Amino acid sequence: MENPGASPFKDTPVGLDANSEEEYFSQSTLLKEFTEIPTIEKAWTLKSNSGASQVMFSISQPNLLENKKRRYASFSHISKERDDSVQFHWDAFPIEMGTTSLMVPSPSGSKLLVVRNAENDSPTRFEIWSSSQVEREFHVPSSIHGSVYSDGWFEGISWNSDETLIAYIAEEPVSAKPTFTYYGNEKGNCPDKDCNSWKGQGDWEEGWGEAYDGKRLPKLFVISINSGEVRAVDGIEKSPSVGQVIWAPSAKDSLQYLVFVGWPSGTRKFGIKTDTKLSAVVLTESISSAFFPRFSPDGKFLVFLSSKSAVDSGAHNATDSLHRIDWSIDAEPHPRNKIVDVVPVVMCAEDGSFPGLYCSNILSNPWLSDGHTMILSAAWGSTLVVLTVDILSGDVSRISPSTSEFSWDVLTLDGDNIIAVCSSPIDVPDIKYGYLVGNASDNTKWNWLDISSPIIKCSGKVRSLLSSKEFSIMSIPVRDASENLTKGASKPYEAIFASSKSKKHNACDPMIVVLHGGPHCVSLSSFSKSSAFLCSLGFSLLIVNYRGSLGFGEEAVQSLPGRVGSQDVNDVFAAIDHVIGMGLADQSKIAAVGISHGGFLTTHLIGQAPDKFAAAAARNPVCNFALMVGTTDIPDWCYFEAFGSEAKSSFTAAPSAEHLALFYDKSPISHVSKVKTPTLMLLGVKDLRVPITDGLQQMQERMQKMEKQMEEQKKTVRQEVIADVIAQLKHAGLIDPNILAALSIPSPSEPTSVQGAEQDQISSSGVEVKVMMFPDDIHELDRPRTDFESFLNIGLWFKKYCS
Repeated sequence: MENPGASPFKDTPVGLDANSEEEYFSQSTLLKEFTEIPTIEKAWTLKSNSGASQVMFSISQPNLLENKKRRYASFSHISKERDDSVQFHWDAFPIEMGTTSLMVPSPSGSKLLVVRNAENDSPTRFEIWSSSQVEREFHVPSSIHGSVYSDGWFEGISWNSDETLIAYIAEEPVSAKPTFTYYGNEKGNCPDKDCNSWKGQGDWEEGWGEAYDGKRLPKLFVISINSGEVRAVDGIEKSPSVGQVIWAPSAKDSLQYLVFVGWPSGTRKFGIKTDTKLSAVVLTESISSAFFPRFSPDGKFLVFLSSKSAVDSGAHNATDSLHRIDWSIDAEPHPRNKIVDVVPVVMCAEDGSFPGLYCSNILSNPWLSDGHTMILSAAWGSTLVVLTVDILSGDVSRISPSTSEFSWDVLTLDGDNIIAVCSSPIDVPDIKYGYLVGNASDNTKWNWLDISSPIIKCSGKVRSLLSSKEFSIMSIPVRDASENLTKGASKPYEAIFASSKSKKHNACDPMIVVLHGGPHCVSLSSFSKSSAFLCSLGFSLLIVNYRGSLGFGEEAVQSLPGRVGSQDVNDVFAAIDHVIGMGLADQSKIAAVGISHGGFLTTHLIGQAPDKFAAAAARNPVCNFALMVGTTDIPDWCYFEAFGSEAKSSFTAAPSAEHLALFYDKSPISHVSKVKTPTLMLLGVKDLRVPITDGLQQMQERMQKMEKQMEEQKKTVRQEVIADVIAQLKHAGLIDPNILAALSIPSPSEPTSVQGAEQDQISSSGVEVKVMMFPDDIHELDRPRTDFESFLNIGLWFKKYCS
């Protein structure tokens, strides 16, 4: 039986001394305890025949041995007491989902669809479960379609209202490829069908880029629950990739319609992990972006989110807006329906006011019983909050506690009640149950109950370490507002600061500056296992949401493009100086870590301020736009962030020499000659977003610089040694000073000890760079073993140079 407290490694790296080996073992053991904390991914509320509620939670937990996530389901029955208290009665054990790719309850909650995607050419399995057994099982061969999409973006599975049909998105079958044999194009008499033959590769079909490997031709299918018949939905052009399908409400015996999102590929597909170049088909011709369609309970309204501001500007993420189309279940859908703006883009919010919509998803059923109030989770500055949105009036209310700096994420609704998780950088997630107090017309008075749960557990050691920490969200004034900035870009931005509750002998803990990617993303005040681990090692964390981050209004977002490498870098410097000025950080013990654009910032910081940082770690960093633009799956991103508003007119697949020069000037590589900071680089070999050549070029340049410095040092030391030897010979009377003059050798001063001088001076400058390569990882570096090894080494690196 595995010892739960043991290090996951049998051996430690070669060359560690006793102290380093002990640190390695200690950190790996602690990180394993953080890694094992489960994560609630989704939840559904199901109604029994008696009307009582049951909640099904989908949970994941990293499995380091198999290097994948273990997924399981946990169930709880909800009972409501007369004193308004709520009790969750949990089943004794969770159920591992094994090969399950997707679970989707039917609208009534009486059936559960389980999809199991198979590997290679095996069939995809559809299972229809009742409360007691599997009622139907269908195997769909690869000749009909490939894997059902479960990525969270293209993904779309929808039951129709009478629960007889299911619409879903799957990969269109690959066209047959030619077979070549030794005998020509025939198998001949070879008894083995693969004997002396091979499959041709056929034509290239462009995919959707990073994190969407194998997704080239998403297609819409419908399966009949009664017969098992599967058919592709005809009448859709091949050029748009489809996703996020839902059934439209319909009158009895009338035609049934499907509403879905379509992404036109045009002449080039750009990776869409952060790209919001979206366009729905037919219904939203007048708007450049539409996604996450949802029908109101009565079927009178179709609502959807839009990233029009992102598409129109060229950003890969920006402030969302919410829109409504009036719908009739008796009439045929019209391509020129009026689109009503429910929640427009907020350009610049007043202090403390709603900053705009920043949603990563919408529940499949987000509605309260009035039929026109939606429940959403959205970023509000550095926190994730729960909002109500009235789609008739457009009123938006924050209903999670406004006094809390914790982040709140909605999981599912239980009628007019909300089940959510609440967490902070130093608090593991807790389940909360929210209900409206008093008059339903006053939508701001919500009460939130703590729910005891066996789901999210952590070890006593982890809980003890986290209990000694505290955090706050700081407002950082814009230091240099001399540029011609908009009002929104001149407002303060935020940083999350986590640290020990008490100082030791008035000394500050070493500090890690944590930088998010994007750059149009946001670090939220929610629990992160990796960040909490670093904090538990005795580091303070400064998590900076520099201008350009989401959650602060559109003007703040759009202030960064064209100013990357300067505005964002200066914002990070200002945040660091802010906490140093408050006496919360020691300026001699500062490290920086970031991924993607966060790695861009990390490598910029150590180049622009070579004496400011004791250590740095960059994960798949953008180091050279000029190199990246020709190899990435998102070349438009390079143009937009470097050129700003001029990007759309400047973009080309073959950058000019002038463009390449500007790319280089805005990149960290332009400062590499000044870098002195010990740097750890972590790279995923299969990264399409920021290919490894970017990071390797930066490190190779660093190493070449170090080699030149060492050669110069050796030369200088040799000269000094020769001079010292001559001085000793002169002092002993063994050499004539006139000979030195004749040889143009300067006469040395008093002799010094030369033993070990060359070794000491050269080793003190050591090559302080290290590259870690992960052969099977993409940009996120989030596979369980990779994530574990990354943050173990980051922790060790920072302990070595910052303690």
